[in-house]
Amino acid sequence: MKEAWRQMAAVARKELGAYLSSPIALIFVGVFVGVTLFAFFWVEAFFARNIADVRPLFRWMPVLLIFLVAALTMRQWSEEQRSGTLEVLFTLPVRRSQLVLGKFLAVMGLILLALVLTLFLPVTVDILGDLDWGPVVGGYLAAILLAAAYVSIGLFVSSRTDNQIVALILTVLICGGLYLVGTASVTGAARAELLRAIGTGSRFESIERGVVDLRDLAYYVSLTVLFLVLNVVSLDSKRWSRGVRTLAYRRNAILSVVLIAANLLTLNLWLAPIHVLRADLTAQKEYSLSPVTRDLIRNLQEPLLLRGYFSERTHPLLAPLVPTIKDMMLEYAAVSGGKVQVEFIDPQKDEKAEEEANQVYGIRPTPFRVTERYESAVVSSYFHILVRYGDQHLTLGFNDLIEIEPQTGSEIKVRLRNLEYDLTRAIKKVVYGFQSLDAIFANLEEPARLTAIVTPDTLPEALQDIPPLVEKVAREIEEESGGKFLYTQVNPDAPDSPMTRESLYQTYRLQPFAVSLLSPDTYYLHLLLQVGDEVHVLYPGSDMLEADLRSEIEAALKRSAPGFLKTVGLWTPPSEPIPGLLGGTVQPLYSWRLVRRQLAQNYIVRTVNLRNGRVPGDIDVLVVLAPQKMSDKERFAIDQFLMRGGAVIVAAGNYMLAPQQLGGLSMQPLEDTLQEMLAHYGVTVEQAMVLDTRNEPFPIQVSRQVGGVSVLEMRQIAYPFFVDVRRDGMAQGNPVVSNLPAVTLHWASPLTLDESKNADRQVVTLLQSSAESWTTTSVDVQPDLQRYPGVGFPIESEQKPRVLAVSIQGSFESFFKDRPLPFGTQENTEGGEAGAEAVEPPVAGVIEESPDTARLVVIGSAEFVDDVLLDLSASLSADRYLLNLQFLQNAVDWAVEDVDLLTIRARGAYTRLLKPMEEGEQSFWEALNYGVALAALVVIGVVWNVRRRSEKPMPLVEVGGKA
Repeated sequence: MKEAWRQMAAVARKELGAYLSSPIALIFVGVFVGVTLFAFFWVEAFFARNIADVRPLFRWMPVLLIFLVAALTMRQWSEEQRSGTLEVLFTLPVRRSQLVLGKFLAVMGLILLALVLTLFLPVTVDILGDLDWGPVVGGYLAAILLAAAYVSIGLFVSSRTDNQIVALILTVLICGGLYLVGTASVTGAARAELLRAIGTGSRFESIERGVVDLRDLAYYVSLTVLFLVLNVVSLDSKRWSRGVRTLAYRRNAILSVVLIAANLLTLNLWLAPIHVLRADLTAQKEYSLSPVTRDLIRNLQEPLLLRGYFSERTHPLLAPLVPTIKDMMLEYAAVSGGKVQVEFIDPQKDEKAEEEANQVYGIRPTPFRVTERYESAVVSSYFHILVRYGDQHLTLGFNDLIEIEPQTGSEIKVRLRNLEYDLTRAIKKVVYGFQSLDAIFANLEEPARLTAIVTPDTLPEALQDIPPLVEKVAREIEEESGGKFLYTQVNPDAPDSPMTRESLYQTYRLQPFAVSLLSPDTYYLHLLLQVGDEVHVLYPGSDMLEADLRSEIEAALKRSAPGFLKTVGLWTPPSEPIPGLLGGTVQPLYSWRLVRRQLAQNYIVRTVNLRNGRVPGDIDVLVVLAPQKMSDKERFAIDQFLMRGGAVIVAAGNYMLAPQQLGGLSMQPLEDTLQEMLAHYGVTVEQAMVLDTRNEPFPIQVSRQVGGVSVLEMRQIAYPFFVDVRRDGMAQGNPVVSNLPAVTLHWASPLTLDESKNADRQVVTLLQSSAESWTTTSVDVQPDLQRYPGVGFPIESEQKPRVLAVSIQGSFESFFKDRPLPFGTQENTEGGEAGAEAVEPPVAGVIEESPDTARLVVIGSAEFVDDVLLDLSASLSADRYLLNLQFLQNAVDWAVEDVDLLTIRARGAYTRLLKPMEEGEQSFWEALNYGVALAALVVIGVVWNVRRRSEKPMPLVEVGGKA
């Protein structure tokens, strides 16, 4: 064995020396590296993509390797045959398999050299951004395996002809055909899956994303081994005569090849259904089920059904995604211990299944326009996933699963967005939606206790009916709970009361309500719900009905138990038309459709109307976007929700884009906002806007002088008002910005924190601008590049970091403490008698102080999740806009203490961005890569030639004693 390896190494060394002694091989390698770098920087527009990955490098690798391998292998056996040296090789005491492997290793050595010369490229990307090295390792491994298969094919083809040009062309055709088979666009899902299993290109894509699958390794090894065996048999056949005496030998050789091919095919077929034997090399394990997903499906109480509806005839760009989806769904079943059932159905082949999909689950086929061989047609196909648990179900369709990435020219690339996140959040939603109140009581180790704190002697007349109503609802729940819910009523003024006014304040921070503004009397009407170690305080109002009270108690019970969907209350500005500059009215420029869709993935989202002065009791977190034109009742509702220990998230910028501006862009200050109330809480939203030299681009009209005439043209320019916050401007380790590489805040106002008011709270600066930022109070946001050619705006203030978003947790003092309730009177026209009557407040009184669990998030931009700006961002920078939505959803997750899906949602190499660079710096790094590759190639050539010249010729040996 040792001798065989030594002989193979000698052959490889001899062939490699022949390559490097001639400039032709180095020219081939140099052209390969040059074209690779050109494709990376120019064709794939690396700097314009602004993503820190090297996938464009490997996107072109399979095609470029075809030509490099064909050029390097074309002469290996063809030249030996043409020059007559093949017969000489056959006379050497070296087996033909050793000759084949020696030449194989020599060519692979040159290819490895070519790949090494591209290594400075990922190093550059790592310097310029946060590169995930897992896909890089996978990409180079895939390139080596693919090259090995190509080399074995090229050597076999070279052994069948003595013409190098013929060998080159045939190698390109065979290798190119195998590559195209895996990337061919066909409308049949089964045909597409079969072709992908055969093709080298599809297997390459699987490994280069960072997943090393045993099936892909077996495929490449099988292909390489098969053609190396064919190469050995091809060389051996050149010694065969065509007579009867060698017939048995020839038959045995052919039979051996057939048996080897059959065994390799059997191995690949046996491994085909095994999808769990793989290694995920990505840093965040993007293609492996996370612990969150595993815990969720392992703790299922009932069977869960995952059903894929995939049509056989579908869009060619969707067909390659089906096997990946099926593998992921099967992995859910594999780790669930039998709790997840997976099915795959083509509804167009099963009439009953299609009827059920349409009528029961509301699944409809999606029409796609496809171009086939002889015609362009419209194909209606299914591309859906059904998630069903108990009586709850959710469907994921085409728009929920995929993202479209524009390529060069008019081409597009379709890829799965984040399959695990989409599946897991759907499972979580149906599982938590299925849970009932009985499930809470069944899982409680100790009974939940509801205590009504009531002072009947001082209770206002308008609230006299509330305690009996509370008792009625509580007793009903107590009967249904099976002993897991207990109700008591306590009067803290009673002599023998277990709770006194002092103990209520010291233990729960509860304070009584004032009977009236001028009355010295106070009263209690509080509900204390204790579930385990958690205590929730409920405040029944005078306008509550029995159903309202029951709903609020049940919501508090669910809030204390895991396994229930949280409810997000969403407040947005009124959408009534506003006066236009030229008369008439115009519709507002803002809308928040994308925010609603994002939050609805994990939560129940309800639009809240706060005009009655109260946030509904089943709301877990209140999201207020662009507060403006708010009444005191609406402020009171938000304030008291926070005082009850709720969580409030406010996008509180002071400006929004003004409509119908003839002179260009302009902002309008918002009126009747929450700024005074937020300042009372310790966060001042300044009446200014932040500009930053680190920013996102914006297409804008720019005036240009042409022959004395002013011409307006659209240009994409750096826009300082779109502040680009990177990792160095984020709170490291905080879950709200967990794994977010960047967030863009549009026309943001800086925040100032009152240190004295926030002294005893947990305050985190979530986002801040760079040290090169400044502020302005001007509402003119149209850049003037002629007067200010650098940034388009004057630098009017000190350049320093500005706080743009904060989170605060702790006890807050009510904004309405010592203020009259904002309810007043309203006109009464009932019964034909006009007049004014007092409005009954919907609450028992003012809660003056919140518990320590209250949470507040203030973001200094009112526009950062507006649909118009997000659509604009999507058109300029692909999926960059999703980061803003993720930031807001992370804030909601933190507010309700539900951060399970944060790590899954933020995963993905496509969220890794490059650091901001000027055009000159980009050109420097591009030129440096070309220079390093060229210098390395020159050094290799010089070193090899110096070494070759320094070698001494073999000395003459005297034969028979004579020289």
